[in-house]
Amino acid sequence: MNYKNQILFFLALFFVPVFALAQSSVSISGLTRHGKSKAPISYVSILIKTKKDSSFVGGTITNEEGRFTLSGIKSGTYLMEALLGGYVKHQQEIIVGTLSAYLDLGNIELFENVNKLTDVIVTASKQKDGVNEKMDKKVFAVGNNISQAGGSVLQAMQNLPGVTVQDGKVQLRGNDKVAILIDGKQSAITGFNGQTGLDNLPASAIERIEIINNPSAIYDANGNAGIINIIYKKNKQEGFNGKIGIMGGLGALWERKPNLPTIRPQFSATPKLNPSISLNYRKNKLNTFLQGDWLYTQTLNRNEFSERTYSNGIVINQQVKRNRTTTFATVKTGIDWTPDASNSLTVSGYFNREKILDDGDVPYFNKDFSQRLRLWQFLEDEVKYTAIASASYQHKFKQPGHQLTAGFNYTFHREDEQYFFTNIMPTFTGQDAFKLLSDEHVSDLNVDYVRPLKHGRIETGMKFRYRSIPTNMQFFPGLNSPIDSNAGGWANYKEAIPAVYGNYVFENNKIELEAGIRMEYVKVDYEVNPTHPTYTSDGYNYAKPFPTIRFGYKVNNRNKLTAFFNQRVDRPNEVDIRIFPKYDEPELLKVGNPTLRPQFTNRFEIGYKLGWSNGSLTTSIYHNSVNATITRIATIVPGNTLIYNIFQNAGKSSATGIETFLQQEFSKSFTANLSGALYHNIINAFTINNKYPVPTIYSIEETFITSGNLKANLFFKLPGKTDLQLTAIWLAPDIIPQGRIESRFSMDLGVKKQIQKGKGELFLNATDLFNTLVLTKVIIGNGFTLRSSDYLETQVFRLGYSYKF
Repeated sequence: MNYKNQILFFLALFFVPVFALAQSSVSISGLTRHGKSKAPISYVSILIKTKKDSSFVGGTITNEEGRFTLSGIKSGTYLMEALLGGYVKHQQEIIVGTLSAYLDLGNIELFENVNKLTDVIVTASKQKDGVNEKMDKKVFAVGNNISQAGGSVLQAMQNLPGVTVQDGKVQLRGNDKVAILIDGKQSAITGFNGQTGLDNLPASAIERIEIINNPSAIYDANGNAGIINIIYKKNKQEGFNGKIGIMGGLGALWERKPNLPTIRPQFSATPKLNPSISLNYRKNKLNTFLQGDWLYTQTLNRNEFSERTYSNGIVINQQVKRNRTTTFATVKTGIDWTPDASNSLTVSGYFNREKILDDGDVPYFNKDFSQRLRLWQFLEDEVKYTAIASASYQHKFKQPGHQLTAGFNYTFHREDEQYFFTNIMPTFTGQDAFKLLSDEHVSDLNVDYVRPLKHGRIETGMKFRYRSIPTNMQFFPGLNSPIDSNAGGWANYKEAIPAVYGNYVFENNKIELEAGIRMEYVKVDYEVNPTHPTYTSDGYNYAKPFPTIRFGYKVNNRNKLTAFFNQRVDRPNEVDIRIFPKYDEPELLKVGNPTLRPQFTNRFEIGYKLGWSNGSLTTSIYHNSVNATITRIATIVPGNTLIYNIFQNAGKSSATGIETFLQQEFSKSFTANLSGALYHNIINAFTINNKYPVPTIYSIEETFITSGNLKANLFFKLPGKTDLQLTAIWLAPDIIPQGRIESRFSMDLGVKKQIQKGKGELFLNATDLFNTLVLTKVIIGNGFTLRSSDYLETQVFRLGYSYKF
């Protein structure tokens, strides 16, 4: 990072926003009974008071069955009183925590008030203090992320504490093996075993984002770095209500680096447009909802300049320029039906169409740029369709929080992709093409059961998934074609995963404990066209338990020590094993590998939270050890300059680090936070065999680096119902397989103003305000070194308006 960027960054440490952590409240329930006959007692007055000064918090009366429920109780220590004429007053200390949304006090026994009886006081053990975030996740309201308002979900995430973005993928603690959920479920929109589509998913459709670094057993075991859960907006107010919005923006206002000679212009002043609507109608037992988004963007999606140096002295300079036009239309609708207080049914549908047009130029020059060796031009015309049908039934037992949920989801996802290439050589011009059609079918059945306890809850359930992806790739080679037309044909991916889990949560005044286990059986079959020149049909299966344990010890009301352990898995996604080479860059080919196997991870973490009246400091130390690390490995075939980038299991790797998050409210008009991470990554020595196009053995010695990141935020409340946000991000150099990625820096700014008596809202923001974000990499392979810097579009200015009714 140069001197100018350092000054900008450290100035930004004093100007940073805070994202709203969700405040939790709890429902308390119980059953009043006669102390001797054990019969239920009706119409008992239940009062909740603070223990400190006996201030009234809430109250209710038991129903005819003796049951009661009090909702909206914040975490803390209280006294509960049960009063009824003719009975001794019952007083009980209760401690409300944050790990469970429901607490069941069980049977509360009242004794008749006879002369010889004295007051009976039952004292429960203490529970938990007012920690404002749950032990398993952090929750961030997207609406508070002003500097990324109107952008994509991927852009919104990059400002969150503990999150970084690299090569279009979200990372937690420098690791991109993150499971992305939508409304608690995996989706074809964001990928089942990987990450896709986040850069086109409008943030305007999202209510909040949950970050779960250490998932419990109730979640799928996939995703060793953790889980990010994206929650769509859904209003349940009575009557008709909704929200409309529109955003417009421009990117690539300045040319960051001129093109190499003889190619078509880069996109500039790229337009962005995102109208959105959210409607909701609720009356009596029915709630209907509809949400629609349409996103149009032009983007300089890639503008990478690179130099390849070979051991024989050959040097090739190149540029990969990709102008992208995207339209992304989404409709989500459904009905909630609640026939009675105990049963509810939700039926919903989701449809998405994504259209991508890429115009690309890839010129190749000799060492001193005196001769153009080749110009490769391509047009990608891709359409993706996603349709999801869901049904969920929930039965609530009489005890609040005691519930059984059953759901079924069916997903259809089509990928219809065509590439048209023009291969311009010094002595001829060739025309090539390919067409890919892939249809993904996914069926998910799940059953979940939750029962609250006096000091926590128990959870158990099962899930079954069946997934199939038939794929067909057809190549159409032209004159002197560089395309390997024999590598086309059909392939079929099949996956079956039955799973069961059990989870137990306990909390009292000193201890928080969550322990669970998930048992998964996975069977994957990958059938390959028998005429493929390299690969044959393959697959794998395993049956494995995935344990999870979390422990928290409260030193006092403001200090807490936590410890975590879990085991996770990352299964290869279908595109990771797809046998077809991709030719958008003809001299650096990406190919899948059907022999790829899952990677397994053991995760350990200890943390400490220190709180004070207007802020807190949270620090975590962690260690992850990975077996059969999945990564791309680039090799060349002897006597050739083409680089083949193929997924492999590269043996063992590990990461040990420390992460900290500081939050401070200086005044009602100024709040700041700072997050940082420092970690040591190791990739052990390994040897792999890249089989395509011919077997190539590659070995590398152990590599390691100490890296990290800093993220600073500031939030100002200005006069006139105006909010201002500034975000600064610095990422240190880091290792990647076969090389390293250099440091990066960016700063975002946003302002938001409420108008029309709070129903309307205007915002203006800028991402990468100073246009400083450049992605620079160095990769060293068997006989070559690749150095690249990508000057893609990162600076975008947006203006938007929304209105609630």
